[in-house]
Amino acid sequence: MRLRLPIELQRADEAAVAAWRAARGTERLFARDPTLWTGADEHRWLGWLDAPEASLARLELWAALAEDARSGAFDDVLLLGMGGSSLGAEVLRALLGRAPGHPELHVLDSTDPDQIRAIERRIDPARTLVVVASKSGSTLEPSLLAARFLEVVGEALGARAGERFVAITDPGSKLEAEARARGFRRLVTGEPTVGGRFSVLSPFGMVPAALLGIDVGELLDAALIAAIECRRPEPNENRAVRLGLLLATAARAGIDKLTLVAAPELAPLGGWLEQLIAESTGKSGHAILPIAGEPLGEPRVYGDDRLFVALRFRGELGERDEAALGALAAERRPIVEIDLERREEIGAQMYKWEVATAVAGARLGVNPFDQPDVEAAKVEARKLTAAIEASGALPDETPVAEAAGLAFFADPSLAAELGSGASAADVLAAHLGRLGPGDYFAALAFLEMSEATAAPLERLRHRVRDRARVATSLGFGPRYLHSTGQAHKGGPASGLFLLVTADPQGDLAVPGQRLTFGQVIAAQARGDFEVLRARGRRCLRVHLSGGDPAAALERLDAEVARALARP
Repeated sequence: MRLRLPIELQRADEAAVAAWRAARGTERLFARDPTLWTGADEHRWLGWLDAPEASLARLELWAALAEDARSGAFDDVLLLGMGGSSLGAEVLRALLGRAPGHPELHVLDSTDPDQIRAIERRIDPARTLVVVASKSGSTLEPSLLAARFLEVVGEALGARAGERFVAITDPGSKLEAEARARGFRRLVTGEPTVGGRFSVLSPFGMVPAALLGIDVGELLDAALIAAIECRRPEPNENRAVRLGLLLATAARAGIDKLTLVAAPELAPLGGWLEQLIAESTGKSGHAILPIAGEPLGEPRVYGDDRLFVALRFRGELGERDEAALGALAAERRPIVEIDLERREEIGAQMYKWEVATAVAGARLGVNPFDQPDVEAAKVEARKLTAAIEASGALPDETPVAEAAGLAFFADPSLAAELGSGASAADVLAAHLGRLGPGDYFAALAFLEMSEATAAPLERLRHRVRDRARVATSLGFGPRYLHSTGQAHKGGPASGLFLLVTADPQGDLAVPGQRLTFGQVIAAQARGDFEVLRARGRRCLRVHLSGGDPAAALERLDAEVARALARP
């Protein structure tokens, strides 16, 4: 790891290192001393420190799962989860792929009915192994999705449907009881002291990795070596600790947008880091906000709130990014450079980032293992779904403006500013005009995750970055609710949010309930919007009409371009 820091940040970083050394921070971390953070229940959530060793002790189980997967009985594995129960597995798949003879892995962590139908079209239910992953065993999304696919697989296999299901959950959960009652093919228990976003090296990551044919032993061996290195008490000999101290020191100085620049081979890691860091640090008015998937631009498009982390693979970053990073270095922008030589080092890298995140939380004075503001959006969504169960429909709502096939719903401040007959560009210009130095812009889409929906949203966020010189992010709901959503509500009030919703092209009933999946995702979107408004956040929701979300997003992007072109 190499650091290129301006002199002021370098001095602050050196002071943080000295303070950590004097406080014996690393020793206290591995001694599970909760007073290193807030003195609350942090000691109860540190089982991830032992995850490499604990998972190595279960190599026979991972080998049995791998053998089962390559038996020829399955063409696909479908993982149903949310947040840390599924994101780590998706990143391992993207980074390490699958071995020959092993099934494809599909991850479904959305309640969007179009997304669910898209997955159903890709698989043969009779030849699919379904993995239901939920730490608590009662998380909304995997519970509803499990009910749907028990029905789908049941239509193909009848009473034998349970034989095609695997559950990953903590002991004693509702999901464990259901797995036993339905005769699931396998039940794999997790470690209760490992929180979701720190669980990638636990069964929540290792079960999918084994099914893909990834060499789990090699992955965990590298992580175990990293765990030993991370115990070094001297900060300058401990790269994970040094990274965590720098992240917190920079954030305290207002450099709180952690901009990730990765070689193509490592780019998927950004989504996992986004959840790990944002959900862990985004509380009590603090946040380190990872910015992933934002291509490097010229130095002029950045404010002074950026810390750049370059993840190279075998010394390469990519010619365009290398040149752009060089231009940033010439202007003395803070840069961290990390090199990986082999993909299998990803297990070690993940462990180090977990340690770095715990260290950063300690320096910021927050509990990095809770997520108090995630529950707020769930509460509002539950109120709306209860209303649906009672009346069969969501409560009516009135937009502040409708134009170009777009209906807008605004926070009170923006609503008061808009006059009658406002055009789409008027609404968007007023909203985006509230961006200032140190702010960030987040596009939050409760839509099917696909290239057709992501491409116009990516263009939109980059337009905002280049014009307003602010950090930007793109999240799909409900996934982001269990990731950056914590920082949106619990971090500083520096976010400007654009939520995007649409009616599904085809809805699906939730088995055994009056609800439909379309109503569930609408309730989740509206619930998060209400919480953001209640917290005084600057937020605008746009509802797309016309039956084709991708085409409507192109219209929205064009309206944003018009709004940004105004003087």
